[in-house]
Amino acid sequence: MNKFMELAIREAREGITQGHGGPFGTVIVKDGEIVGRGHNCVLRDNDATCHGEVAAIRDAGRRLGTFDLSGCELYTTGEPCHMCLCACMWANISKIYYGCNIADNGRIGFRDDKFDTIFGGRDKLEGYMTEIDREECIKLFDDYLAMSHENY
Repeated sequence: MNKFMELAIREAREGITQGHGGPFGTVIVKDGEIVGRGHNCVLRDNDATCHGEVAAIRDAGRRLGTFDLSGCELYTTGEPCHMCLCACMWANISKIYYGCNIADNGRIGFRDDKFDTIFGGRDKLEGYMTEIDREECIKLFDDYLAMSHENY
């Protein structure tokens, strides 16, 4: 398994164990070093925008002292929703690696497919996003499904 995806999974597990939100953990890497990390904190913060990717982008910006994350790669447990995908583009993230795909996100109760139907456009991003370590992320999602939790 990719070491950065493993850390994203750990980040997600931390969040779901604490009841912060869904099983979405993210790390941002620059030059082989982690410069940002975050997990879904929608429930904890009562903030619909506090997805793992957004939390990690905010963390990386604070740590690096810039909003421009050019040269950074993002590893996340679930394929980014449109909000997070656009946030990655605004931050100049160079590449996204994700574990579970949009259909997997839907299997655990998230509605990314609805927004994909409305906004589409992923076909224009060839090479920007790559699926890796899906099976390990599926295990995370299965564990989340087995837990008693508020869905988000």
